[in-house]
Amino acid sequence: QVQLVESGGGLVQPGGSLRLSCAASGFTLDYYTIGWFRQAPGKEREGVSCIGSSDGSTYYADSVKGRFTISRDNAKNTVYLQMNSLKPEDTAVYSCAALSPLLFKLCVLLPADEYDYWGQGTQVTVSS
Repeated sequence: QVQLVESGGGLVQPGGSLRLSCAASGFTLDYYTIGWFRQAPGKEREGVSCIGSSDGSTYYADSVKGRFTISRDNAKNTVYLQMNSLKPEDTAVYSCAALSPLLFKLCVLLPADEYDYWGQGTQVTVSS
């Protein structure tokens, strides 16, 4: 079965950290550009970070630059999003998606149906 599964979400206090995982099954993740997205209630989906397949190029939204780090472990067929210095405005459902490696520069710009695979999402809540 081909799927992406996110994990690692939860409740954390402001200033805390979480590491999200995006694990693939049924296909090889290292071929794809992988993006992390988030959506808070009543807000549009926001592209948070992307990692390319060939040279490991990365992209970060201005809102998370310097706080979040995306990485991949091809041996584990998993992409991670390390989130530090979390703020209440980071609260959202975080999802990962797989995209053609040729479209890295468009990673956060494309409609949802342009991505090959989506995970189900994991809730991140930042609150004291």
